Amino acid sequence: MIALLRGRIASREADSLVLDVHGVGYLVNGPASTFAALPLDEDVLLHISTIVREDAITLYGFADPTSRRLFDTLRDVNGVGPRIAVALLSTLSPGALAQAVETDDVNALAKAHGVGRKLAARLCLELKGKLALDFQPTVLVAPPPRKPTDPLALALAQLDYRKSDIDRAMADPAVPGPDQASIEDRLRAALRSLSRQG
Repeated sequence: MIALLRGRIASREADSLVLDVHGVGYLVNGPASTFAALPLDEDVLLHISTIVREDAITLYGFADPTSRRLFDTLRDVNGVGPRIAVALLSTLSPGALAQAVETDDVNALAKAHGVGRKLAARLCLELKGKLALDFQPTVLVAPPPRKPTDPLALALAQLDYRKSDIDRAMADPAVPGPDQASIEDRLRAALRSLSRQG
């Protein structure tokens, strides 16, 4: 299992490069943002995640071990393969990605190529509270106090409703609050409200 490579870049595309390690060229895939910052005329060090399949051994390279661990963590989410994990890391820094998950920022996650709102909502649901502290930004402006996420909003987002529709449904007095009914009953009431509004 290859975990680390040091060498010079022989050629580079947006999301892949060939790393010359003592005359052996390794094809390494990875985030475009990482590869664009690498110098061409000196040795570079890449932290590698090796994915072995029946028909191929594929290498993914990252500038630091934190990004590599985040790449591996993202792939644990159902529906997230290596390409989508790389797209997320090309679009957001590890800290920004972790913050988007913790704050249910579906819009930020959905900016990554291949990530729709449904998958972005699943990332928030499955990864919330699971990302290591070192994925967090090193400097944070104190965010405003945030209410716990209402599971009804997440359920409606997974059904592909827009935020404006979700906000209207949750503001409807006919939709019970979290402490007034089960999530199933609240979801049924929200769907009735949305059908009336549509």
